[in-house]
Amino acid sequence: MPELPEVETIKETLKKQVLNKVIEDVIINYPKIIEYPNSLEFKNKIINQKINDIKRRGKWLMFELDNYYLLSHLRMEGKYFIKNNSDEHSKHEHVIFKLDDKKELRYLDTRKFGRMYLYTKEEAYQRKPLNELGLEPWNNDLNNNYLKNKYKNKKLPIKTVLLDQTIIVGIGNIYADEILYLSKINPLKKANRLTKKELDNIIKYTKEVLEHAIKMGGTTIRSYQSSEGVHGTFQEELLVHNHAGDICNICKSTIKKIQIGGRSTYYCPKCQK
Repeated sequence: MPELPEVETIKETLKKQVLNKVIEDVIINYPKIIEYPNSLEFKNKIINQKINDIKRRGKWLMFELDNYYLLSHLRMEGKYFIKNNSDEHSKHEHVIFKLDDKKELRYLDTRKFGRMYLYTKEEAYQRKPLNELGLEPWNNDLNNNYLKNKYKNKKLPIKTVLLDQTIIVGIGNIYADEILYLSKINPLKKANRLTKKELDNIIKYTKEVLEHAIKMGGTTIRSYQSSEGVHGTFQEELLVHNHAGDICNICKSTIKKIQIGGRSTYYCPKCQK
């Protein structure tokens, strides 16, 4: 699943190609992708809207139009591609935006898990999903007191809590493993038992890991690739994720793989006691 660095990469890639383009029509082949409003209203509202900017909030892409925000979550395998309007359509291209330059912005999703919302600019931040999101990793309010307050009643493993998008946005399974490894925190440790130093480390390494991953274009792993075939290279620098059986770079112990909350989790049992 694309996480914050991948969504950031997609955002920057698309901005180079679709800004200032007008949506002349939209083809919706799988209406369930459109979470709000209904597909007919979605189509009527979005036609003749210009794409003025593309932003990101957590793992959500935000296409800023003249009067609306188009919110798009890629979920497991969603991708965007720019094609000529004469190019053949594939069966997995579920939403196709026809642009005024004879190009098409096509949303492809083999598993159909992605979702889109179309809100007015006034209501976008007041309604789901954006109003449920926590702080961005670089928000100045992300500090020790904030995490201590959010974690104080959390008796779940910290690995599970790091994935909670209502606290810190953008962290997914891959980066949670990397953050906890660098923070020297066992992924099974309960969030409400973390020390001040451990909370500080989570904040520090969340920023460092995600910043570095963005610079590397994100992580291309399994079926994920960003729009237009842009591949990230951060997977080449992963320290623990997907490294079960390998030797820890720090202590030379063997990296282990366990399941936490249904997620594959990688850690060093010596560094992360």
